[in-house]
Amino acid sequence: MAKLLGLDKLATLFRIIRAHGGIINSFKTYFRVDELKTGTLIGTDKYGNRYYENNAYFMGRNRWVIYADKVGFNYDGSQVPAEWFGWLHYKTDLPPFEDPSRPNYKWMIDHQQNMSGTDQAYMPYSTTKPKIEPWRPPQ
Repeated sequence: MAKLLGLDKLATLFRIIRAHGGIINSFKTYFRVDELKTGTLIGTDKYGNRYYENNAYFMGRNRWVIYADKVGFNYDGSQVPAEWFGWLHYKTDLPPFEDPSRPNYKWMIDHQQNMSGTDQAYMPYSTTKPKIEPWRPPQ
């Protein structure tokens, strides 16, 4: 009878709101990421991104990332480091801190997000003379 009236969905909603820290925090999370999910915190990377898993959801939707609060609404997929990218996309079932095959060499550079469209974007420098020169009107 409770399932027929939808009370099980209401209980799930209250459980999700409680997991997010109350109504206000739930609204903030919903406004920022467009959905409310509850799951087990698997880990956090050094940039502040939090990774969750809940196997009650469909495969492909049961692992997700909540980006660090410092990026606000300017988050994108390039902010996920390579080791967590593999876990999010089911290349491995082991999180990076449990994966013994993950290389960790001291010569490896730190992860950096894609900076295209910003003032820090890569611009190649060329020393060759251009084939086409722009027309400049006579003075």
